[in-house]
Amino acid sequence: MIPLKFDYEVAESAEHAIELLGEHGDEAKLMAGGHSLLPMMKLRLAAPALIVDISRISDLSYIREDGDKIAIGAMTRHTDAEHSELLQSECGLVAYTAAQVGDPQVRHRGTIGGSLVHGDSASDLPTTMLALDAEFTLVGPNGERTIGAASFFKDYFETDMAPDEVMTEIRVPKLNGAGWSYQKFNRRAQDWAVVGVAATVGQSNGSLGEVKIGLTNMGNVPLRATAAEQALSGASRDAIAEGSNAAAEGTSPSGDIAASTEFRQHLARVLTKRAIEEALSR
Repeated sequence: MIPLKFDYEVAESAEHAIELLGEHGDEAKLMAGGHSLLPMMKLRLAAPALIVDISRISDLSYIREDGDKIAIGAMTRHTDAEHSELLQSECGLVAYTAAQVGDPQVRHRGTIGGSLVHGDSASDLPTTMLALDAEFTLVGPNGERTIGAASFFKDYFETDMAPDEVMTEIRVPKLNGAGWSYQKFNRRAQDWAVVGVAATVGQSNGSLGEVKIGLTNMGNVPLRATAAEQALSGASRDAIAEGSNAAAEGTSPSGDIAASTEFRQHLARVLTKRAIEEALSR
């Protein structure tokens, strides 16, 4: 389908984008890489009167150290995260997950911030950020605020970002030797995940240390597998299979042409076990 008619403005800075959003209210939408917004416009699930193009705001594209965290500009492309030596060495989960997004064309155009603010529970990066307890910086007419990933995703395609705000930065922790994994099951390489599991695992005297697990496409928002985290944190390696069986507790995935609800819950358990085992091997 063809999108409905819209006006188009190029933002010269984050402040300029906020000004344009303030002038047009709910009728305006931000566009970075366009891989989330444009398909929805073609399906007429979104019909903004104004598109504010922020793709040329170069000072929001960076990856740099910030103490015990890594700061990622919201306009950073997936391919830049994928090939970042800093992320590969200090938080490999982000670099690896970015490499799983779409295909090379998508990764060269799509942005980290765009994927997060779209709020799709089937996307890979929101789950990874949730498992990492990442923090997001949002800027609006009332100034800057920081929100954790656990509070950011509200409902299907709904986040805590106000209509007149812009995401400017994502901060993820350095893993400091903790193991990590992202397991993704999909039917074709470019498809959304039927189910995905992001995990980080600390190690302590031969046992599992703190375990954090995020689930992709297991509900309206990316979810933490809290029951499995509790069962696995501090457990022996012999308990991985049993603890992973709790991964689907409290989830309500949809059933569709790709998988039934029951199959998705089965996949969550299987992929969690694989993710924990791979994390421990790193």
